Amino acid sequence: MNEIVKKNGVKFGIIAGVIAVLITTTMYAVNLELFAEWWIGIANIIIYTALGIYAMIQTKKELNGVYSFKDAFTTYFLYAVIGIAISILFNIILFNFIDPSAKETLKEISIDAAVSMMKKFNAPAEAIKTTVEEMNNKDQFGIVEQLKGSIWSILFSAIFGLILAAIFKSKPKEQF
Repeated sequence: MNEIVKKNGVKFGIIAGVIAVLITTTMYAVNLELFAEWWIGIANIIIYTALGIYAMIQTKKELNGVYSFKDAFTTYFLYAVIGIAISILFNIILFNFIDPSAKETLKEISIDAAVSMMKKFNAPAEAIKTTVEEMNNKDQFGIVEQLKGSIWSILFSAIFGLILAAIFKSKPKEQF
C-alpha cells in the first residue's frame, strides 16, 4: 500500500472520528433531543462527505496527480472505516457504560419523533402501533445494534468510495 495513501486515510479517519466524538458529546451535553433532529443527520453527511473528498484531493495532490482507482478507493475506505470505528466505539462506551440511562431517554425521543412523522404522513394507526412496538423491542444504542449499524455504514461508505474513486482517479497518460 502506498504510504501517502495510508497516511492520509489514517489521518483523515482520525480527524473524522474526533469530529464525530465532538458532535456526539455536544449533542449529549446540550440536549438529547438533537439526536432525533433530521437536520443533524443531513449536516453530518455533508461534513463527512466534504472531509472525505478533501482527503482524496489532498492525497491526489501529494501523489502529484497520479492517483489510481485503487489508491483513491483505499484512501476513502481507510478514512471511512477509521472514522466509523472511533465514532461507534465512543457511542458504545457513552451509552452502555458511562450513561446507560441516556439510551432509554433517546429511545423515547426516537419513538416520539417517529410517531410524529408518521402522523404527519397520515400513516394508519396500526402501522404506528407496530412501529412503536418494534422500536420498544430494539436496543438502538446497545452494543450489538451499534456494531450492526457500523457494518451498514461501512458498506454504504464502500459503495460511495467506489463512486468517488471513479471520479478522482487520474486518467491514463495515453488520454492526454
